[in-house]
Amino acid sequence: MTERPHILVVDDDREIRNLLCDYLEKNGFRTTAVADGKGLRRTMEHSHVDLIVLDLMLPGDDGLTLCREIRAKSQVPIIMLTALGEDIDRIVGMEVGADDYLGKPFNPRELLVRIRAVLRRSVYAPRDPLPADVKAYRFADWRLDVTSRSLTRDDGTSVPLTGAEFRLLAVLLAHPHRVLSRVQLAELTQGRDIDPFDRSIDVRISRLRQALGDGGRSPQIIKTIYGEGYLIGVEVAQE
Repeated sequence: MTERPHILVVDDDREIRNLLCDYLEKNGFRTTAVADGKGLRRTMEHSHVDLIVLDLMLPGDDGLTLCREIRAKSQVPIIMLTALGEDIDRIVGMEVGADDYLGKPFNPRELLVRIRAVLRRSVYAPRDPLPADVKAYRFADWRLDVTSRSLTRDDGTSVPLTGAEFRLLAVLLAHPHRVLSRVQLAELTQGRDIDPFDRSIDVRISRLRQALGDGGRSPQIIKTIYGEGYLIGVEVAQE
């Protein structure tokens, strides 16, 4: 990328918008600031955006609603800001497709680190630590196309995945029958460490199981190894 990455800041607090934009501009980014969903949609329609910093609590459509709307048509990275501080709000944010989250109040430097990490995964470096010659993975009655990032059942049913869900499934399929801990999965898919109470990986595993019809008490495709992590429990073929 030759141009400065374009960051869209969506927050109804004018002071926060101005603070973040000034700080990010000083650190090599181009910014646009809007106060609500209308401004977000207008900017997305007329400009290329590399990452969205999205506040959870907004007038009109809230951050979760907007995140769902964005994910229905775009894989642009999203960092969610929340003042609520409740785990459930953060989990729901990751469920609907946010790439990362940060609780308010926060240090702008920490947000800068998060932005750079997310962009590094999505733009500057390959998003997925996968073998370069692999085009797709076949497992159970599913096929994951690495190029188009599409998940398709053998009967032709296509299941949409968020960028975060795709990366997690692809990493698991690249290491079949190998147990990967939540920490390892976070490093491979998010490029960051997680604390012991972070459940973002667990949330995405749950979403993937639902997508694959692998729910119930004894999932067979993505297995839980209690105290250790997760693994793919079926045969995987590479194309």
